[in-house]
Amino acid sequence: MSVAGATWAGTHRFTAPALVDATTLDEVREAVRAGGPVRALGTRHSFHDLADSAGTLVTVTGIPADPVLDAERREVTVGAGTRYGVLASWLEERGWALHNLGSLPHISIGGATATGTHGSGHGNGVLTTAVRRLQYVDARGERREVALGDPDFPALAVGLGAFGIVVRVTLAIEPSYRMRQDVDTDLPWDVFLADPDAVTGSAYSVSVFTTWTGDDVGDVWRKSRVLGDAAPELAWAGARRHTETAALVGSTENLTEQLGISGPWCERLPHFRLDATPSNGDEIQSEYFVARSDAAPALAAVRALGDDIRPHLMVSELRTARGDDLWLSGAFGRDTLAIHFTWANHPAPVRELLPRIEAALAPFDARPHWGKWHTMTAESLRRVVPRLDDARAAFHRLDPEGRFANDHVRRLGVR
Repeated sequence: MSVAGATWAGTHRFTAPALVDATTLDEVREAVRAGGPVRALGTRHSFHDLADSAGTLVTVTGIPADPVLDAERREVTVGAGTRYGVLASWLEERGWALHNLGSLPHISIGGATATGTHGSGHGNGVLTTAVRRLQYVDARGERREVALGDPDFPALAVGLGAFGIVVRVTLAIEPSYRMRQDVDTDLPWDVFLADPDAVTGSAYSVSVFTTWTGDDVGDVWRKSRVLGDAAPELAWAGARRHTETAALVGSTENLTEQLGISGPWCERLPHFRLDATPSNGDEIQSEYFVARSDAAPALAAVRALGDDIRPHLMVSELRTARGDDLWLSGAFGRDTLAIHFTWANHPAPVRELLPRIEAALAPFDARPHWGKWHTMTAESLRRVVPRLDDARAAFHRLDPEGRFANDHVRRLGVR
């Protein structure tokens, strides 16, 4: 096994022969200038070889966060290897917030934004939509910057590490806010499929958890911005509110506060606490993005496979994201429903299931989450990712020798 070890869930063991644990920008520049293939490595929350390299891996998680707040511009600049939960706590102490967080606060800002990772909410873009500037080390070992409004920004914002090593990220911020988290259950499938938007749009951030079988969907986690402690109304017939903490893949001890108790945004938007073990760990993840307007038929298509999915599934999570103009974002050009699968560690059956799920979702131009398992080819991706070739051209222009390429991004047709 490589000195870089394995991904967080153990689904990929790195093969790169060298690892640089950078603690300064100069160490990143030196690693790139040493020559050969090189890739950035974050908190290892991908599930395959996206972050691997035939040469050197450079991790920036050891570079100090050194956050710099610009209240006038409503921005914060921070080290790319910083975990979202660490920055969120720092901002909250100063009365500021981000627009959204993913379910895990343990993921690095650089890695999450580079792969189009997201939270949920009809009005909330993927996490990358908060990015205002990226500072990165290019193929010559020079420090560069790209900002919102620059011609290359739509390609580089969700850049898959294919053009350089991002070292600092500037994010949009807003005044701090309080939230509550309520969990409803026993939502009938027929009620949900009759109007998915009524459910997924019923709070600031909504997650629907299901195992695809039975007459009821499962649990609906609704995260609402609040001024007081009034409970949001149940928005559909047949459901009931949980009066005890709802479990998610095991113990409830690592979950953020539920039961409608008001608290800071950074302690309600994630599903998991920063000071606890994230999610299950011994798992495989997949996720596909379809247009929100196709939610009902897309969900029905996956549900038709429910009896085959269920034996290998821990849980599925359904979330939404506002459309954006970032070329490799799963939400590019359309308001989006994300269909996520947390699989048991059953690699062979999952590999057999993924092409069937992708075929069921093909009529809806499903796109994969770049950091999770899928079997889509460069040809199929080109059909559903309209600006893939444009992103590829930008990466080639910035890195003509392919220093930051690897087998994975070549399989995607990105390099």
